Amino acid sequence: MKTNRWRNRILWMAFLVCLVLIFCLTAFHRPILNGKESESSSDQKHKVVFIAKSTVSGFWKSVYAGASNAATACNLDLTFEGPKSEEDYETQNQMIAKAVEDGAEVIIFSAVDYEANADAINDAAGKGVKVVVIDSDVDSDAVSCRIGTDNYDAGCKAAEAAMKDENEEIHIGIVNYDKNSDNGQKREEGFRDSILRDERAGIDAVINVLSDTENAKKRTKKMLKKHPKINVIVTFNEWTTLGVGYAIQELGLKDNVRVVAFDSNVVSVGMLETGEVDTLIVQNSYAMGYLGVETAYKLINGYSIKDTIYTDTIAVDKENMYDEECQRRLFAFEKSNKN
Repeated sequence: MKTNRWRNRILWMAFLVCLVLIFCLTAFHRPILNGKESESSSDQKHKVVFIAKSTVSGFWKSVYAGASNAATACNLDLTFEGPKSEEDYETQNQMIAKAVEDGAEVIIFSAVDYEANADAINDAAGKGVKVVVIDSDVDSDAVSCRIGTDNYDAGCKAAEAAMKDENEEIHIGIVNYDKNSDNGQKREEGFRDSILRDERAGIDAVINVLSDTENAKKRTKKMLKKHPKINVIVTFNEWTTLGVGYAIQELGLKDNVRVVAFDSNVVSVGMLETGEVDTLIVQNSYAMGYLGVETAYKLINGYSIKDTIYTDTIAVDKENMYDEECQRRLFAFEKSNKN
């Protein structure tokens, strides 16, 4: 009997030790990020505000998907917002000021205007808020990290696609958007530097349109009527891609004009299938969102970071659009609902 009592006591003590261990493991568990423990507890999440150029395009919905998943992995309180128009830098500046007022520790930002957004970003940084830029840069030395496409290189890829045109003479029309948007200008620079190495190529016309489908369509049709020799058009973002595609469709020129464009949504992919668009330069928008939030987490917790991170682009055409990698990039996330 005495032996049984001791044995029961030992079993009971072992049971209590197990309970304590389980409690400790549960109480001190933290989410893991890239092999490291998150220092944010579920009771007190660090606040991060993501101010995009827009929230409605396919590109920015994909960015949000990446950002949202990273916020969950890092246990961060993430707010994602942007103006209704990709021309509206003033609303962005108001959002920056509001984010500071609301206690954001990091602002992730994509600038509508390289210069006009700079003072608001500098003011935020001066009040102790860390800044991470993705996609579109801002003229500020206060930015901790810049993440996005190597836009010059992406412009060079667009030129390579344009040079696949088999005409003896390549007459080019460039449809770019806001001159104050840094990424569009760098894409055009890369395109120009590459395309003019081809002796067949010349640039017949350059227009800068609003980052809006209807305006891009109207201006492209006007350009084509004024410069009928144009047989290649290059354009540099999602909305101008749609505008150019619709212009080609309405003028019945898909067999006469090669279109090299940027980004993707359900409509532009349809244009790739039917021939209004010949090549899409597709960015890794999901990775931009994910890396932006991951970098914010690292800044909050004192980890070292890179000052520049480039995400990749791929050129998608009718020949490779059904390849697995292209399909993942084209149809990664929510479809755009803007025509």
